[in-house]
Amino acid sequence: MDRITLAKEIYKVAYLTGEFLLRSGRTSNEYFDKYQFESNPDLLAEIANQMSAMIPDDIDYLAPLEMGGIPIATAISLKTGLKLVFVRKKAKEYGTCKFAEGPDIKGKKLLIVEDVVTSGGQIIISANDLRSEGAIIEKSICVIDREQGGRESLSNNQIELLPLFTMKELKR
Repeated sequence: MDRITLAKEIYKVAYLTGEFLLRSGRTSNEYFDKYQFESNPDLLAEIANQMSAMIPDDIDYLAPLEMGGIPIATAISLKTGLKLVFVRKKAKEYGTCKFAEGPDIKGKKLLIVEDVVTSGGQIIISANDLRSEGAIIEKSICVIDREQGGRESLSNNQIELLPLFTMKELKR
């Protein structure tokens, strides 16, 4: 599937209008329901195929954020062979009590994987948590950049955002 066809398919299955509260706290009259493309194996496979080409060569592990980044990163991992570090919003209170599950991250270069980025707030929080454990975070990839300040906020925190699509591209 080419890039334009993928954009049209994502828009067709995931674009909604109405009134939606975003994670950033903002209200929006348009929304991309990421679970509509993440739960579709054909679309997810094609998203992983195209996002795999965006991964810098020097990445040690993919670091998907819970919960939307996990299916995307898992599909990318299956395609590329890159290992995953599953990043929780907060450390679990039982078992290992970790917020980052998987291989040791100290001194490793991680690529944060997210589904939709609005303000970039959760990426910044998670990146700071990962950095506090010795991980190197320089970039993040996402399926959709809503173009509402996330790229700039991430840049201010020394994280480059690499989106597969911007909101503007999907709405063409």
